[in-house]
Amino acid sequence: MTYCVGLRLNHGLVFMSDTRTNAGVDNISQYRKMFTWKTPGERVLVMMTAGNLATTQAVVSMLDERTKAPEDRNPSILEVPSMFQAARTVGKVLRDVIADSAPEQGPDAESPFKATIILGGQIKGAPPRLFMIYPEGNFVEASEETPFFQIGETKYGRPILVRAYDPAMSFEAAVKLMMVSFDSTIKANLSVGLPLDLLLYETDSLEVTTERRIEENDAYFNLISDNWGEALKFAFASLPDYKI
Repeated sequence: MTYCVGLRLNHGLVFMSDTRTNAGVDNISQYRKMFTWKTPGERVLVMMTAGNLATTQAVVSMLDERTKAPEDRNPSILEVPSMFQAARTVGKVLRDVIADSAPEQGPDAESPFKATIILGGQIKGAPPRLFMIYPEGNFVEASEETPFFQIGETKYGRPILVRAYDPAMSFEAAVKLMMVSFDSTIKANLSVGLPLDLLLYETDSLEVTTERRIEENDAYFNLISDNWGEALKFAFASLPDYKI
């Protein structure tokens, strides 16, 4: 399993993903699930993946190959004119990879080869955009009503995002929010784990603002984890008891 979050702010985008992949409790590996394509001063695209590892690796490889040898019928995401067209391109590649893996099923959402993708970024001349792309190749876009997307093991980290998200929050506050969301998920599900990959994109910068890996010994993440646990205990204790 995995956990990835893409968050839209008034002044940019925030991405975070874990790196754990497992096929049972005794077969755990680490694979990067966040990928970037960029042309400095012209575009930045960030993609995070969840689902069948062979499927997602094939999608990334095909997108990479097209950036080196684009064709008219197979455009590169470094050449499409808009983020919408980039999402269409990624969606088609994902659908085709799933269909090739299971031709008798096609890109069915119940296929064992399924995968889901978060794609975000900005192309010069247009605002940043954030999409979630489904195994069938179709997609939805983040909006004021739905300002963030989660893929993978989503349920444990969602409550804090729903309660604490503010589109005007700073990057620093957004990273803290993400870390609480991931810590809650890691504590509740062994299929999600560190290291985590973090990427910040500031609107109109057309370059990656911050990109780093958060390891198990990261002092700030461990501080957030410990303090969040204590804060929850204090908040629970401060609630009035039920009267019997």
